[in-house]
Parts: sequence; structure tokens; C-alpha cells
Amino acid sequence: MIKLKKAMMLMAITAVSLSAAGQASRRDSIWAPVKALLGSWKGTGGGEPGIGKYERSYKLVLAGNFIEIRNKSTYAPTEKHPKGEVHEDIGYIIYDLNRKTFLLRQLHVEGFANDYVLESISPDKKTMVFVTENIVNIPKGWRARETYRFGEKEFEEVFELASPGKGFEPYSKVKFTKR
Repeated sequence: MIKLKKAMMLMAITAVSLSAAGQASRRDSIWAPVKALLGSWKGTGGGEPGIGKYERSYKLVLAGNFIEIRNKSTYAPTEKHPKGEVHEDIGYIIYDLNRKTFLLRQLHVEGFANDYVLESISPDKKTMVFVTENIVNIPKGWRARETYRFGEKEFEEVFELASPGKGFEPYSKVKFTKR
């Protein structure tokens, strides 16, 4: 009887281990298109808010189920902003199993939140485009789009906005290099 219990316990442990390994493998394959983002990045660029320096990190969190993004953008003084400007946001890339696509959720220091869905990914996996489905705390009708273009150890981010009834216009463009 004791040997039977030990054998059953060993089988249960093996099944749990195999299941966990299978989940980890599946999770790794899900993250493959965005895995290049993982790590710490430094960027330069600008646009509407002026010329800026950017610090960004992407890391897997909560048992590898989400990618957390932390961003800080520091802009030099301009006529509009004589003291300069600091923008911070946090975000999460989520894989939606039901829709079989990536979502991007951002929370901004200014009090608005963006919910994006992956609109497209190029066949070579070097360009990804996210478009907002919803923006909280901004007038209705506004839309945003983020485009990522990947190189070897760098990526470019183009952020665009569209006012109600209008097309997208560039807001900022940043080149990031891995630290």
C-alpha cells in the first residue's frame, strides 16, 4: 500500500512538472514576437513635446504572464515649456488568448490611459503596429498609434495621434538602443 501511494505521488509530481514545462514553453512561444523588447533601453528623439531623452525597461512579470513597461521621457526647455517637461508612464503587454493577439495598456502621469490592440506585425517580425481601442480621460474620438521597428540592438518607436475625424499625425519619434 505504501509503495502504491509513493508511486501515485511520483506520477502526480511528474505530471505537474510536465504541465508546468509545457506552459512555460507555450508562454515562450507566445512572447517570441515581442521578446526583442525585453531589457533596459536608452533613447533620443522628439517631436511635438520637443527634443527628449528616454529611459525604458521591459520585463516579464507575474510568472511570465505579462510584460511590464516603465518609461521616463525628459524634454529640454522650450518656449511652451520653459522649465522642460518630464513624462512618465507604465504599461503592460498582454497576450489575449481569446482574441489570439497582443494588447498594450498604458497608464500616463497626466491621468489618461490607453488600451491598444496589435493591428499588424510584418512577416519578418521587425515591425509591429498597435492602435488604440480606447483612451480614458481624453475627449471622445481621439486615437493613438504606436509603431515599433526592430533592428539588431535597437528599435524605433513612432507615436502618432489622430483627433476626431482626422488621420494620424506624428507626435514623436524615438530611437532606442539596448543598455
